[in-house]
Amino acid sequence: MFAVQQGTLGFGIAGCGLALAAVFVLTRTIRNTLYSEDSEQGDEWRYDVNRINELRRLSPLYRMFYPLIAGLAVMNRGMFRGSLPEIGRELQAAGHTRFWTPEEYLARLQTIALLLMPVFVYVCVEIMGTPGLVSALAITGVTAYWLRRRLASEAHYRLFQIKKKMPFLLDLVTLLMEAGSTFINAMAEAVREFHDQPVGVEFGRVLAEIRMGKSRTMALEAMRERLSDDEVTAIVGSIIQGENLGTPLATVFRTQADVLRIKRTQRAETIAGEAGVKMLLPGILIMASTVVIILGPFLLSFIYQEYIF
Repeated sequence: MFAVQQGTLGFGIAGCGLALAAVFVLTRTIRNTLYSEDSEQGDEWRYDVNRINELRRLSPLYRMFYPLIAGLAVMNRGMFRGSLPEIGRELQAAGHTRFWTPEEYLARLQTIALLLMPVFVYVCVEIMGTPGLVSALAITGVTAYWLRRRLASEAHYRLFQIKKKMPFLLDLVTLLMEAGSTFINAMAEAVREFHDQPVGVEFGRVLAEIRMGKSRTMALEAMRERLSDDEVTAIVGSIIQGENLGTPLATVFRTQADVLRIKRTQRAETIAGEAGVKMLLPGILIMASTVVIILGPFLLSFIYQEYIF
């Protein structure tokens, strides 16, 4: 009896020791995963190593699932070669950090979908049984596609915000330059005024690139390529052309601000014209439901009376 108790006690101590060891290993693994220690700069390209280090600091998901994201990025580079330039433009237009490459950001979206897949599998299997596995896989694919389209929506909305606020920023720059301020000081004041707006962020990058040694033309061309929008391209192209021809920048900015206001008015008129067509289907549905509510009781009464007789 004493030997049995002693053996049970030994097994209990061993089990506690293994549990503590497992907790220690798990804690250490999580700590090493979340700790954003810089990678060693060996034979790899120095900028790429710095970019990875910055992503590790900015994105917990990138730190925790770096091997998976790196593997998916290699796969995306081959499978989605034609879509990567468009994703890169949307990343820039949406204002995401420049350290993401298109294939890595797409891998990030795929990783999020894969992390949600166990939840989809559990729910679908509970509802439909074994065939629910196919539905779970389909929902995972739809989730990854939805996240991809969400990036395009973010880029479109941010461009809308930039074009909405750009006339006011150009007006402020014009007033300051006409009052005797230099272009750099006027732009710095405008960026300070619109610092919480996407247009302020973009012109802030233009100002930072000019201060780093780029010419105004090169900095504006970089913004044009970064946003990749037809209206912004036309505005920036007119500013660059005016500077090359020697036209005063204050005059160019005022003209382009007026052009943006006209385009905004035209865009509002277009949306107002489309509203009537978009409201047609809801109006028909509301009218049909009203007819059913009004005539339904009479119809049911007629049917039941005929059934009784």
